[in-house]
Amino acid sequence: MRTENSPTPSVLKIGLTGSIGSGKSEAGRRLAERGACVIDADRVAHGTYAPGSEGFAALVREFGGGIVEADGEIDRRRLAEIVFGDADRRRRLTEVVWPLTRRAVQDEMRRQEAAGTRVFVVEAALLVEAGWRDLVDQVWLVTAPADAVRKRLAGRGMAEGDIEARLAAATDEAAAAAVATVVLENDGDIALLRRRVDDAWEAHVAPGLRGSGA
Repeated sequence: MRTENSPTPSVLKIGLTGSIGSGKSEAGRRLAERGACVIDADRVAHGTYAPGSEGFAALVREFGGGIVEADGEIDRRRLAEIVFGDADRRRRLTEVVWPLTRRAVQDEMRRQEAAGTRVFVVEAALLVEAGWRDLVDQVWLVTAPADAVRKRLAGRGMAEGDIEARLAAATDEAAAAAVATVVLENDGDIALLRRRVDDAWEAHVAPGLRGSGA
């Protein structure tokens, strides 16, 4: 685990990033167990294109009515098939979804802060690419060996072609590492990753909580 020194304000916002299959969500679960409010940007994004929403209308304009299921919801699997492997379509998707998701994440943080939350984690695979570095005080990057990532994704039932398309659109680890406060190397078992999360918490989060009396 690599870390950099950083100030820890009374309200701390961590951006948790990493490629699909890296172990990012497992790290997020451990941070939640330690008391952080974890905001999953993917789940927030799904809410931005609920039926009747601004995002729903924009996606249908961009990609056509074929992405709408019989129940009126956006077919996320169909949408993924359209955009992954096509950089231009992926860019058009992000131009619709990222600004709406950013706004929704900020709204949720304001609500939770008003309720007394002191540590936030924004879990987002493309945190840096989306231009959200300014939303957080620290960036924590989860990395894993490429062969381990492919094995995990295959274990989820993903076809080889889908795996490669997803990885091609995944986190730019070099860009994320360049701004990271913490790099969590997920090169062992889950227990080891959780210990590394705990170590990073003690180094970069706990001092601020003690200092603020939280």
